[in-house]
Amino acid sequence: MLLVDLKEKCIVEDEQLKMQIAHSRNHKKLTINRIYLDQIRKDDVLNHGAVTNEYLIKRELKQLKLIGKRPGGDGKDHGRLRDIHLDSDRRLPLFSYTPDTFSLILVPMIIDKKEALGSMGNDAALACLSDYSPLLYSYFQQLFAQVTNPPIDPFREQIVMSLRCPVGPETNLLEPEFELESRILLDQPVLSLVDFQVLKRISFKGWRSYVINIVYPARHGQRGLVPALDRICSEACSAALDGYQILILSDRQVDKDYVPISALLALGAIHQCLIKQRLRMKVALIIESGEVKQVHDFCVLLGYGADAICPYMVYETCYRLRTMGLLDKNLTDDDVVQGYKAGIERGIYKVMAKMGISTLHSYKGAQIFEIVGLGREVVDKCFTNSVSRLGGADFETLAMEAIRRHRIAYPNVPNSDLYLYGDSKVLVSPGIYHWRDGGEKHVNEPVNIAKLQAAARLNDAKSYQDFAIASNLAQRLCSLRGQLEIKTNAKLQIPLDQVEPASEIVKRFVTGAMSFGSISMEAHTSLAIAMNKIGAKSNTGEGGERPERYRKDQPKDNNIRSAIKQVASARFGVNSSYLANADELQIKMAQGAKPGEGGELPGYKVTREIAATRKSTPGVGLISPPPHHDIYSIEDLAQLIYDLKCANPRARVSVKLVSEAGVGIVSAGVAKGGADHVTISGHDGGTGASSWTGIKHAGLPWELGVSETHQVLTMNDLRSRIVLQADGQIRTGRDVMVAALLGADEYGMSTAPLIVLGCTMMRKCHLNTCPVGIATQDPVLRAKFDGKPEHVVNYMFMVAEDVRYFLSKLGLRK
Repeated sequence: MLLVDLKEKCIVEDEQLKMQIAHSRNHKKLTINRIYLDQIRKDDVLNHGAVTNEYLIKRELKQLKLIGKRPGGDGKDHGRLRDIHLDSDRRLPLFSYTPDTFSLILVPMIIDKKEALGSMGNDAALACLSDYSPLLYSYFQQLFAQVTNPPIDPFREQIVMSLRCPVGPETNLLEPEFELESRILLDQPVLSLVDFQVLKRISFKGWRSYVINIVYPARHGQRGLVPALDRICSEACSAALDGYQILILSDRQVDKDYVPISALLALGAIHQCLIKQRLRMKVALIIESGEVKQVHDFCVLLGYGADAICPYMVYETCYRLRTMGLLDKNLTDDDVVQGYKAGIERGIYKVMAKMGISTLHSYKGAQIFEIVGLGREVVDKCFTNSVSRLGGADFETLAMEAIRRHRIAYPNVPNSDLYLYGDSKVLVSPGIYHWRDGGEKHVNEPVNIAKLQAAARLNDAKSYQDFAIASNLAQRLCSLRGQLEIKTNAKLQIPLDQVEPASEIVKRFVTGAMSFGSISMEAHTSLAIAMNKIGAKSNTGEGGERPERYRKDQPKDNNIRSAIKQVASARFGVNSSYLANADELQIKMAQGAKPGEGGELPGYKVTREIAATRKSTPGVGLISPPPHHDIYSIEDLAQLIYDLKCANPRARVSVKLVSEAGVGIVSAGVAKGGADHVTISGHDGGTGASSWTGIKHAGLPWELGVSETHQVLTMNDLRSRIVLQADGQIRTGRDVMVAALLGADEYGMSTAPLIVLGCTMMRKCHLNTCPVGIATQDPVLRAKFDGKPEHVVNYMFMVAEDVRYFLSKLGLRK
């Protein structure tokens, strides 16, 4: 720093200036009144005695009559606990627990201390289109940094990351009384049952807590939600005025007579109400909820004002999972709690880092989400000023879904939806993560997969039409573009022979970036051969390409060279030869399935051949850093674009972005930076491996991103400078037409070509166990690959003919 002091007519050097600031106040005083959780724990033990998490869990389960004493063989009570089972806890369906919650979320997180990996992207219905009454968190999509500021690598840059955050009443930083401020310092926001109990009955240094029950009578029905929100807001304001420093929002009072208000909805309403009444700085908001279980749930709550969260149902459920043998019985109670907390903390770090935020203090209350599918009245009351470009569910709809879950949990008739098999109590498995018969709608359903493979392999137009009809219906039930109608006019219709031929249309198709490593050499080269045959382009992905694949003497019908060479953050396989042998160089700033995160290749997929291609070590897992460490601004990106054009003046330079609010402005900067091409990927893009939070809850549909980008570029007279590509679950002529009508020039397809080659959507890509030899490096499984480039060629031409049909209906020749 350098200060030019005009008043004193002098220049203050850096060291002198910093010393002046350091001595401007007694900073030691700022820590004197700070309260640590250990101090409160000790005070609580003195006043109430010591308790453990296990004791609190057992006490609660006994009160709910979910466990109890069982008699011995002689009929007498010998004090042994009755067998503990999940099937008797009606709160599980009430809070949307499913078998997948246990197998894909909780158990892996406790064992590995991190989120489980998934693959193949998210093809399930948007929350606003779901038939399964999703929790409110599913309506929120995480935003992320791309180009204009970088994401952070939260693990290799751990030194700058922190979840430590003070909570409670705060004063003005600039006022003298700031030095007397007394706040509780929490090391992280996930509370164990013991720590929550300590804060709930706090009396240390005059602190008090107040519990607000976020439930309302079931008899009030759908119209009971809004009055209940008004009640809890009024209660919160009164408690703040009465001097309570901690407000606890609790749904523990749920039973057959009381419906829970979503913790997120209650928090949002109270947080906004306190802000409007200028009371928010007087209190800490702590959540005690049964619906909180995943990383995304915690992040949304923190983003909308929560100071700390106690997921009591998770602890109670994990205790029973251990007792039932689904978790290792040798794990202590502390092992389970600490494993879960560590997994959640790691996930929160990743989500914060996506936006380039390093401290929880900065992330808390920042509302860095876009809402997809909530009505304006809900957004204005509970999530004021959040980005929400679509309408959707109002309070009555949200209440109806809550009541539906309540009726499933507490049915008026026996054998309701909670029971799938007669009298046996089995939680419903709606298939949110994997397709289930009769469950949640997915775009890639088995019947659609079979129809597509039959059409491509037999080159049968009738089979393709059957597939297109089924796929378009699935899109109508799952996606935004399915809600759009293409208007046709019989008077404008032209004969099909006047429309641009399919051989020209297919040149605008590309296959998405799928790396050699995430998929096998056989699958990777099949895509390259197919696209080269039709004059289109395939993409290497971020894993590089073997030098022998871009020899000049390859026959045209068997050319295994990928036209698009990708340059990602890890620069795997990138050298001058790689760059010089490209028709297009793509700078990957983000990926649709996991924007803000780096690519990931497990060690068991890194064979000698892949390691040689990527210039790495066999058997060692590879994770790309979230940021390009040479790109921290649009100017840095412009420099890389310039460098790539110097490396290969003949190649078109592309920048890959992911749809989110503001992507149009970023694309305008990309155009000004000298890029020739920009790709907008949707949130539903595929991946070989990613955490479930990234797959399910980051990014937006490409329909929003492509539309925004086209309009912003047009308004700024930049549209003619750049080619715009849409990418993400495009599979039929109708999908291509919607993208074209929204402004796209080119169309990326990834999942559909893999299905054509034999993919059955087993979602085992990250496990190296793909049964059809596509997403595996196991030589035994690779031998099962039976896809052919001709199948992909057939499919591309059938999509092109489908596009021609729509063009003729619209009276357009190309």
